[in-house]
Amino acid sequence: MAAVARKLSDSGGPTDGGGGGGNVSSDGNGVGSSSSSGGLTRSGSTRRSLRKVLPTVPDMDQQLSMAAKMIDRRTSTPKGNHSYSPYFLEYTLLAEYNLLQKQRVSGVYVIPSGKSPLVWFGVIFIRQGIYQEGIFRFNLHIPENYPDGDVPTVIFETAVFHPLIDPDSRELDIKRGFANKWRRNVNHLWHVLLYVRRCFYKIETNHPLNPEAAVLYDSDNEMFLLRVRECVDKSKVSIYDPPTTNDPHALVFSPYQPAIHDTVREELKRERNEAEHTLKEDSSSNGLSWVKPGTLQIFSQSAS
Repeated sequence: MAAVARKLSDSGGPTDGGGGGGNVSSDGNGVGSSSSSGGLTRSGSTRRSLRKVLPTVPDMDQQLSMAAKMIDRRTSTPKGNHSYSPYFLEYTLLAEYNLLQKQRVSGVYVIPSGKSPLVWFGVIFIRQGIYQEGIFRFNLHIPENYPDGDVPTVIFETAVFHPLIDPDSRELDIKRGFANKWRRNVNHLWHVLLYVRRCFYKIETNHPLNPEAAVLYDSDNEMFLLRVRECVDKSKVSIYDPPTTNDPHALVFSPYQPAIHDTVREELKRERNEAEHTLKEDSSSNGLSWVKPGTLQIFSQSAS
């Protein structure tokens, strides 16, 4: 041990307070300088350059790009169908949900399951057209290898008389809306919801999953409308049925109860009226700005 200590001392190591290796001089690019006792200190400019700066919040495209870097390369395959870590899948689905909230697909509402991020509960309100007043709950199932997997599937909780909805499985033919192939970083989950809504406003009958509905729509429109109206009326009643799962995020509807809902409705109306009144006051207090003709002099309209 003495020999080791002596060797370190000769080379200016830790035991040598003033050896050749203990002095660290600082020039313009140096980290710092040591005192005569061999301690290392940082210069003021270095401390300022090492301060942490929080990055800006990435947008949706950046989030999806960052998520793509989380691929588990050890389990990836040459064909591109990767096995993803749970962190990547959750991050991707979170980015998709944030993107969906910004798109605001009118009449369609979804919420991820409380038990699995691969299942989203949804409901669509049809506000015009053949299926007007229809209220249909559905489940959106996302592949485990999303976004490199197959097209997500949409299954309605109750039977819907529609050419593109299978009468037995209640599954909507989503693949035709994406050319039977899901394209990574091009297709998003909000596109699926947009296609679900489109199917109720623009009826297609080629290659139907419900041939009876397709034939009636093409040849006997009156009977088709009658069957659709029966389906819509049933949906307005069955919407109050308890969900088929005990998931805490499952969508539950209850009939209107004045004792409970009147207070909430009046509160919402009051907040809206106050916001509109405040907006009017702000616009009226500012007045109107005018420029005197022939000059650049600015003056305001006199209060009347």
